[in-house]
Amino acid sequence: MADNKAVPEGYMVDAQGRLWPIGSIKPVDLARNELVLENMKKATAMSESLAQFKGSVMADIEAFCELSAEKYGAQLGGKKGNVTLYSFDGRYKMIRSIDDFITFDERLQAAKVLIDDCLKRWSEGSDANLRTIVNDAFQVDKAGRINTNRVLGLRRIDIQDETWQRAMEAISESVQVISSKAYVRFYERQPDGSYRQLNLNIAA
Repeated sequence: MADNKAVPEGYMVDAQGRLWPIGSIKPVDLARNELVLENMKKATAMSESLAQFKGSVMADIEAFCELSAEKYGAQLGGKKGNVTLYSFDGRYKMIRSIDDFITFDERLQAAKVLIDDCLKRWSEGSDANLRTIVNDAFQVDKAGRINTNRVLGLRRIDIQDETWQRAMEAISESVQVISSKAYVRFYERQPDGSYRQLNLNIAA
């Protein structure tokens, strides 16, 4: 695409970087362009404002949590953890949540080998449902990713078998947190006692 700074006066650049005299461009195309540019400018300003607001709220919550902990002589370790804060009358609440995005390292393959060994040993009397659960857990999606919730869910199956327990240990130790994302949400209590979330997500 051409650099807009180099566009001669009286011309516009299209998506392929070609110069067009403004007089040769259809009025509807000019109007569409103006509509997009106007609202993009507003959206950018709104996005920056929301980002600043989120940063300010996160800092306020963190400062309050530290202040509250100091009252009991406790030292908070880092900024992890979900926090729910209510107004005195319970009408409002805000929630800070931290979501970790996880993956598995090579130890997951070791866990799969151990699990397969268990299924082979139990083949005659094994539960078909268990085999389906295990197979589903290790299925990959179109992007080649494994469903982390399904894999971690295997640890909730109570099987007293030494090999199975080692497989579950391998799964736990294979977890790697690759990134974390913080969210803050605001709610107002409704007449029926439920809480309605204040929508600050334009995509919603």
